[in-house]
Amino acid sequence: MKAITVEVFKGNPALTEIPKPVLKPGQILVKLKAAGLNPTDWKIADGLLDGKMKHVFPLILGVDGAGVVEAIGEGVSLFKTGDKIYGQFLHQPVGEGTYAEYIAVPETAIITRIPKGLSFEQAAALPVAGMTAFQLVRELHLIRGQTVLIVGATGGVGTFATLFANLNGFNVLATARGEAAEKGIKKLGAKVTFDYTQGDLVEQVKRAYPDGVDALIDLVSDAAAFDHLSGVVKPGGVALTTVFTADPEKLKAKNLKGGNFEVKGSVSVLESVNEMIEVAENISIPIQQVSLEEAPEALARSKEGRALGKTVIVI
Repeated sequence: MKAITVEVFKGNPALTEIPKPVLKPGQILVKLKAAGLNPTDWKIADGLLDGKMKHVFPLILGVDGAGVVEAIGEGVSLFKTGDKIYGQFLHQPVGEGTYAEYIAVPETAIITRIPKGLSFEQAAALPVAGMTAFQLVRELHLIRGQTVLIVGATGGVGTFATLFANLNGFNVLATARGEAAEKGIKKLGAKVTFDYTQGDLVEQVKRAYPDGVDALIDLVSDAAAFDHLSGVVKPGGVALTTVFTADPEKLKAKNLKGGNFEVKGSVSVLESVNEMIEVAENISIPIQQVSLEEAPEALARSKEGRALGKTVIVI
């Protein structure tokens, strides 16, 4: 089968031909239709989980995916042949990923059936980004009408965070560079956008909201920038970062809650994401589709911070 692999940590991802997985007891064999591209993918290929989990090489990249159950192993009870499923397919050994035509995965992985009306490509975009966004928005503990600033809103997690925050009745302020990005994020529910290339973002927000905002979700900033941005949050508010650049003592000094945030994925959280998507009728999540052959270049764009929206590999 065709797959995108690396031969060693930090190796160059390439399209290769490798054997189709052999089904084991407790596993399901999935014919993949699409794979979601996340920064986690190239980080794992660079050794993110080295020493924490067992790896196999050639290492097939990819965590998120969607496809059809082709066969089930002995003892499988949660799924049957023909089920359309999606989810976070990461399991041990690391390296049996979703950038491939097939994957054999334990039925206990963070996977579930695709909601009615969702395409394979849309489903593949959801797991990591959707679960992260869902938990971030829930962690804000805001009430309807309160305001959240989302920095990095046009990326994968940011688009879902914007959508989910809007569905919860929050007023969403989002960063967006350029007319196309602004138009796209407003379709997902952003009320106001700020172009960070047009001057200091904090000053822009303070001019528009002199009393401050109730919460901050920051998906991109370094430590200095996050500290600076947290200055727009009202005392008693919450500031969250997914890139672990928060200083707890500095937040405490500003009377802010929050800090460094890490997603805790589970089947129940993924199914909660399903419910949010089903509520969001007629909402189209912006997806950049690429072929399996184009995946290495798409990974390079992600690594260099050039990706816009959510990239999905069509298999």
